Amino acid sequence: MSDVASPPADLTRRLQVIGAGLPRTGTVSMAMAYEKLLDGPVMHGGTQLLNREDAYPRLWARVFDAKFKGDKALTLQLLREATAGFVAITDYPGVCFIAELQELYPEALVVLVNRDKDRWYKSFEMVAKEATPPKLRFLLAPVPTWRWFPYIINCIIKAELARLSVSSYLTPDLLTLHLSWVRDCTPADRFCEVDLKEGWVPLCRVLNKPVPDEPFPRVNDADSVTQQNRRICAQAWMVWRVIFAAAGFLVGAGCYLLWVRL
Repeated sequence: MSDVASPPADLTRRLQVIGAGLPRTGTVSMAMAYEKLLDGPVMHGGTQLLNREDAYPRLWARVFDAKFKGDKALTLQLLREATAGFVAITDYPGVCFIAELQELYPEALVVLVNRDKDRWYKSFEMVAKEATPPKLRFLLAPVPTWRWFPYIINCIIKAELARLSVSSYLTPDLLTLHLSWVRDCTPADRFCEVDLKEGWVPLCRVLNKPVPDEPFPRVNDADSVTQQNRRICAQAWMVWRVIFAAAGFLVGAGCYLLWVRL
């Protein structure tokens, strides 16, 4: 995975894996593993939503809007469009649509990644707070693609509160509730639970793929999120500086013209 996220080249390809792990359960590592094993593009939320054309995150915003309105047919239609060409999906916003994705792709395997609850929450809380600062909506408002990010984050929180019946998104029980929900809503013949510590073997076994002759990808999601947030904020402030400079120039030019006329 990288900061460059290109649209899938072949839109006829279908999801073979629905990655059901929450953020901070190795979603980037799993995405890289799926790319290797399935030889195709993976819809990892953080990569695709922040590095694609403006229309792509806007499409996901429309998916959420349709879901909240209770329009199932439109939700599935837009979700199919958002996932067309990908061989797997991991992380948010896909996690919010596990049930719908199973309906769209009945042949896809649902892969759940578990992790120690306390260690997970400590890491998840830090990343979640970095992704939802109050100033983010204002800061990203004039930046194409990124302007949708605060709205989608709010949609994710709203969807998760409803899906897991919790009053607070930042709760240590979120992982336990999520694991139980996925196990309950997924048919046994389409379900697989893996531990990242076991590497390639269990994943290759369920996907019926040979074990690659290379180390299993290990990526620190938290470091990636921190670096990406810094990059986004820095570039967003550059956009604002241009806006302020242009506004200052126009005000100055207007005052000068007014002074000349007087």
